[in-house]
Amino acid sequence: MIKIKLPEEIEQMKNAGALSKTALRRVGARIVPGVSTLELDRVAEGIIRMHGGVPAFKGYGGFPASICCSINDEIVHGIPSADVILEDGDIVSIDTGAVLNGWVGDNAWTFYCGTPTPSHKELCEVTRDCLKLAIKQAVPGNRLGDIGHAVQEHAERHGFGVIRDYVGHGVGHEMHEEPSVPNYGHHGRGVKLQAGMVIAIEPMIVERDYASRVMPNRWTVVTADGGCAAHYENTVAITEDGPVILTEDDQGPWCPMEGGQN
Repeated sequence: MIKIKLPEEIEQMKNAGALSKTALRRVGARIVPGVSTLELDRVAEGIIRMHGGVPAFKGYGGFPASICCSINDEIVHGIPSADVILEDGDIVSIDTGAVLNGWVGDNAWTFYCGTPTPSHKELCEVTRDCLKLAIKQAVPGNRLGDIGHAVQEHAERHGFGVIRDYVGHGVGHEMHEEPSVPNYGHHGRGVKLQAGMVIAIEPMIVERDYASRVMPNRWTVVTADGGCAAHYENTVAITEDGPVILTEDDQGPWCPMEGGQN
């Protein structure tokens, strides 16, 4: 069942969204060669708890960390570790979630660690633009297929693959609510969008084929062909006045592409 939020509830969700964005931004500022992914996890958890929130991911389904940190060919659900040290040229996808006053904020960003290759930079820029194009479709009267089509058309036009096995979702008091929000689809198909729906739109785009596999840790998802992946996400409310990005802090809804930037 899709849970429709009242206008005042959407306003309340902005606080959780802002905290999740701030945590994401602070983690991005620490993405430089030589840093461990466990250190990034501690940054996010510290920020979230300092502001009265709880990391949405920690313990969720048994997940052991406060962020998902997925590097290069890892698509989603990478587990932070003291043994994983960032290197120059890595692209690092960070997914942060914060629960504040009972509401969830969920967002993600892929950062450059040091200097990316031109092809990896293009992958990230295209994926970020997929998110922006998809958000424009999040208006009453459209359908979920319009969101997915916007992502798929832009990614495939640039020669990239669109992950099929993992999708966006509704957000509210729970991190994952109905409906599922695929990053592929056809205009005019799927669930009709209406004011009060809140969804996480999160394109996951890969260099080549969209086939994926799960690592032995039963969490981390990687590309089957070893190509790199990028992941961008915002939590978005559908309103009569158009889409409202809830994962926005005082610097806005977007982060720098380059790691190590405040």
